Amino acid sequence: MTNPISNKTVALIAGPTASGKTGLAIALAKHNPDQKYSIINADSAQIYNHLPILSAQPDADELAQAEHRLFGYKDGSTTCSTVSWANDAKLEIDRAHGENAIPILVGGTGLYIRTLLDGIAPIPDIDPEIRQSVRNMETCAAYEKLAALDPPMAKTLNPNDTTRIARALEVIMSTKISIALWRQKKEGGISTIINLKPLLLLPPRDWLYEKCDRRFVQMLESGAIEEVEELLKRNPPADSPLWRAIGVKEISAYINGDIDRRTAIELGQIATRQYAKRQYSWFRNQAPFVWKRVEDKINYKNINDFVTLFH
Repeated sequence: MTNPISNKTVALIAGPTASGKTGLAIALAKHNPDQKYSIINADSAQIYNHLPILSAQPDADELAQAEHRLFGYKDGSTTCSTVSWANDAKLEIDRAHGENAIPILVGGTGLYIRTLLDGIAPIPDIDPEIRQSVRNMETCAAYEKLAALDPPMAKTLNPNDTTRIARALEVIMSTKISIALWRQKKEGGISTIINLKPLLLLPPRDWLYEKCDRRFVQMLESGAIEEVEELLKRNPPADSPLWRAIGVKEISAYINGDIDRRTAIELGQIATRQYAKRQYSWFRNQAPFVWKRVEDKINYKNINDFVTLFH
């Protein structure tokens, strides 16, 4: 890269879980000892500090090889909003540039990445009474009302998509403006003020799923069961994001004696593969077509091949 700091270069490595993002980021950060790098987390599961193993956060050895930021820095008792993370990421990017370091964003949460780069619609706070009334509606009734108030938006949604229907309905009811129009007014994105060097990892699915299976077993052997045992003892609020972490449900059932270890592994592997599939589909279909894509298995021995991709 030419004058990466003055050009506000930001590298991005995105892709589904187990695709090799962390290893590649560390390899890139180490390839040139004369240049400082800062690896910045862009994965919603890895921002919380209670499940480092189950959320596949970098281990102690990996953390020692390069500077890492925004990993395990939030308490999981409450949900960290996308906007809050994006603001934290902006600060870390500015800090890295101020220290003559190249930031490397690494993660699989597409909404995080999109919000950071493109900004977010400035939708006003929703009237609490309207929000509660919408949340109390059956999905089919909410969809029918949305179709009456905002027909174009309703046509873009699956009639069974409870979350998106509720959001679109509460916005049109509270602001009298379609959420689709609000989204055309996004603010706060950094894509126009940085020199983004994106790399999207989309390895063969059979390889990816097999890696997901192996990694889940490795997590159990490395302390994931103990992590969930501590979570159960701590018993955070029901709406804590920790309960939604991949594998918590299955391991909890094993700990409670509801299923055996083998079944817990099988169900945990299925949940992980399904999660990887959703991420894979999102990045393949939603990421800008100009982003460079790597569709082969990652081989860190050929690190120079990846370095050239960022030029």
